[in-house]
Amino acid sequence: MSETEEQDKKRHTAIPEAAILGRGITKLGSIFAIAIVFSAAALIFEVVMRYGFNSPTQWAHETVIFLTAITFVYGGLYGASTDRHIRVVLIYDNLTPRLRRIFDITISLACAFATALFSWAGWLVVQKAIWTPAGDFRFETSGSAWNPPFPGLLKVFLFMTLIIMSIQFAILAINYARKK
Repeated sequence: MSETEEQDKKRHTAIPEAAILGRGITKLGSIFAIAIVFSAAALIFEVVMRYGFNSPTQWAHETVIFLTAITFVYGGLYGASTDRHIRVVLIYDNLTPRLRRIFDITISLACAFATALFSWAGWLVVQKAIWTPAGDFRFETSGSAWNPPFPGLLKVFLFMTLIIMSIQFAILAINYARKK
């Protein structure tokens, strides 16, 4: 295996501190990569149908938005599991290993707390997106001619992803604290 291939594999592997949850998250990442390919194919299909045959689709635009949205949402979770999230390296890279560990623990705890709060807020949004005011179960729809339930599904997906992300950050904090 070449050095570039080895670096590429490492880039798409969960860090040890992410534990089994992180490994599962990175394995599922391929599904979301494929969703981007399907989005591109749907866009190309729409362009050909609209400008080549003057017969635009009703489904392509909303499908592309939905697939792209769930991929971006999942990307946050994937980034946390692979330690590819944004950090101020100007400060972080100049810390001693001991201070780095303290920063890792503190940042992970802060992120776990923040994503837990976002999960709670997400639940309030999900309640409105999947139940009618009368209490009947019904996904919120887009209101377009096609009218798919993508807005409701996206809100549920975001909510579930935030819950998993807060668990992942808690696991990271615990494993950083255990690390010698």
